[in-house]
Amino acid sequence: MLDTETPDPIVRIDNLRVEFQTKSGRVAGVKDVSFAIAPGETVCIVGESGSGKSVSSLSLMRLIEFSGGDIAGGRILFDRKTGGALDLAGADQDLMRQIRGNEIGMIFQEPMTALNPVFTIERQLTEGLRVHRGLSRGAARARALELLREVRIPEPVRRLQQYPHELSGGMRQRVVIAMALACKPRLLIADEPTTALDVTIQAEILALIDRLKRETGTAVMFITHDMAVVAQMADRVVVMFRGEKVEEGPVARIFDAPEHPYTQALLAAVPKLGEMAGTDAPAPMKLVGRDDQDTDPIPGTTTPLLRVEGLTTRFPVQGGFFRRIVANVHAVEDLSFTINRGQTLSLVGESGCGKSTAGRSVLRLVEPLSGTVDLDGTDIIGLNDRDLRRARVHMQMIFQDPFASLNPQMQLADQVAEPLWNYGGMGLSKDEIGDKVANLFDRVELPRSFMQRYPHELSGGQRQRIAIARALALNPKLIVADEAVSALDVSVQAQVLNLMLELQAELGLSFLFISHDMAVVERVSHHVGVMYLGRIVEIGPRRAVFEDPRHPYTQALMKAVPIADPARRKSERDLNFKPIPSPIHPVGYEPVANVYEEVGPGHRVLVSESGY
Repeated sequence: MLDTETPDPIVRIDNLRVEFQTKSGRVAGVKDVSFAIAPGETVCIVGESGSGKSVSSLSLMRLIEFSGGDIAGGRILFDRKTGGALDLAGADQDLMRQIRGNEIGMIFQEPMTALNPVFTIERQLTEGLRVHRGLSRGAARARALELLREVRIPEPVRRLQQYPHELSGGMRQRVVIAMALACKPRLLIADEPTTALDVTIQAEILALIDRLKRETGTAVMFITHDMAVVAQMADRVVVMFRGEKVEEGPVARIFDAPEHPYTQALLAAVPKLGEMAGTDAPAPMKLVGRDDQDTDPIPGTTTPLLRVEGLTTRFPVQGGFFRRIVANVHAVEDLSFTINRGQTLSLVGESGCGKSTAGRSVLRLVEPLSGTVDLDGTDIIGLNDRDLRRARVHMQMIFQDPFASLNPQMQLADQVAEPLWNYGGMGLSKDEIGDKVANLFDRVELPRSFMQRYPHELSGGQRQRIAIARALALNPKLIVADEAVSALDVSVQAQVLNLMLELQAELGLSFLFISHDMAVVERVSHHVGVMYLGRIVEIGPRRAVFEDPRHPYTQALMKAVPIADPARRKSERDLNFKPIPSPIHPVGYEPVANVYEEVGPGHRVLVSESGY
């Protein structure tokens, strides 16, 4: 039954049961879950992907019916602004439309599914304000601008006129957060709200949510797999496992003295910044219950596989009646780095800094303006379309948004096998391809019964594992992993990171690892490049960059990393970030060349004007 430590809660979930109709009968996604959230309190819901965290939040919003589920039992008592407590489980959808966005705000996990691709950012941000608050068009636009500034989106006036596909993943997520905060709701449901955000933006968003909670008494239901974020934000923690609540308690007690074996395993799987100090090579994490596991360091080789020199990618900005090019977005500017065989280079930096564009430019998914990309002796930039297609056997990509990169109409087994069929089966028979796909499912820790499922039947973390399996299908030499583990809960994240490191050791794979999670980057990297406004401002061996950061921006990044310890929370005054300058420059603008100072063996710091 419900633990009633908190008086007069804003929302009280009592014995909630949610069921889904499947081909094999009805399946319970959430079983008899109970907890309450008081005004000004943050309750963090943690657990593996598929544990029922998001199902609980969708039930609270009464959106679960649109996802194939229904509330089979229990009550959801919500204390409205006027009219007292209401059982949302029995409320009709007309009433729920008045409550959603106005009294209950929700930040969804995947921003591209939460945003309408055919409406501008202004239209989507102002809609709720005009419907629920009755604001005029001008007042709603002014409030929308204010919200974009609060979530630190650069050039907010210009962003209002853009469409979701024109923003980076991190910027889209910030727009979704702004939409949820627009009407100052009594209850804010945040479903993995900082998954796509780098540490600096994440730190400020968490501070913004915390300030909103303190100033307005908003109750916050915070769903996350990041235990460092839990330590930073939570007042109480609810741990879920296979649809059930297995433990609940104050955040300090959960971290200091977890009682349930699952909670203990969850905390043991958290990568901690600094735990690789004093080591030169990455190594798999030691996981609970895996006594046979190899955790030897993976030194890789000193033989270069990928050489990138002077890579520059810019996007035109059109304006005026004739849509002439009036400016350029300097997304990637004069980038140079080398990745050795069997090693990992990680690119880190704020969303919009050019990390993903750099990865796509290397694979020529985005055409660079200039520069050279040499993969194992092959000039990638100089290849024609036919030869580039052949070269892509050796280089694959794991995309940031697994839902957008998977075909909703194809079964998962077919999607993992598709790269093999695209290249004539790679000399394998149909049965051998089937066996290989099944083995890939095993490697990414997904049951073979999932092979006949479709993407919408999986959680976000499970979809990302499918994307990883597909990237491995062709046995590539280089994998560009763009936020490959950001959507995974900590236990699965640890398994997938170990998998990537084990494959690196076995197959000599090289990774260009793009991430905002500094603890993960420290775990997997041989070398690290820190990006700011399209440039690498610091690059070097992982140990040198993490233990002796020299550039002011690198130092700010390290300071912003949340620590998985409630006793070491960061206050808002600890954060001191400068506004991000615009990467847009007029036609004809020529930036200064990158000039580096070598401060240690292979450790270089940008000394030309970087704007930070």
